[in-house]
Amino acid sequence: MTMAKQTQGANIVGADRSGSTGPGPDVMAAATLDGDKVLSADGNDIGKIKHIMLDVRSGRIAYAVLSSGGFLGISDKLLAIPWSALTLDADCKCFLLDMPTESVKNAPGFDKDHWPSMADTTWATSVHQYYGREPYWCRSGSNSAGNDAFGAGDIAPGSSDPPEAGGVKL
Repeated sequence: MTMAKQTQGANIVGADRSGSTGPGPDVMAAATLDGDKVLSADGNDIGKIKHIMLDVRSGRIAYAVLSSGGFLGISDKLLAIPWSALTLDADCKCFLLDMPTESVKNAPGFDKDHWPSMADTTWATSVHQYYGREPYWCRSGSNSAGNDAFGAGDIAPGSSDPPEAGGVKL
């Protein structure tokens, strides 16, 4: 299993998206990803997405919380995985983590009753380092679609020519 390193967000592989008529896989509701299986680099099922954590101030996805181990939610180990460390496999409807199973088993984790302070940059930096990722708050604000500082492609705020969605003027 080979996954390309990216600089922003989760990568997406599989499924030709050029003819997509609805949301996904480029833009999806976070709830649709809850419970998605996560596979390690060696192809093992290492858990399921339990939560998607947002950095409210920056508007970025900070982490996917993976529930790993345990049985029926009992004794699960929770792992905060940097969003950029994951790749969405649209064909298999799962996420891929470019890390061997043994490394995931040894990853720093927490239990459902003792969450870390995810806003603590010391904790967060160590998590990003473990997964070999640059902290999301250190990366450039530009996105892979090449959008400018307005965050809306080449449409300036207050433009009199709003975009269309499905042939309907917004």
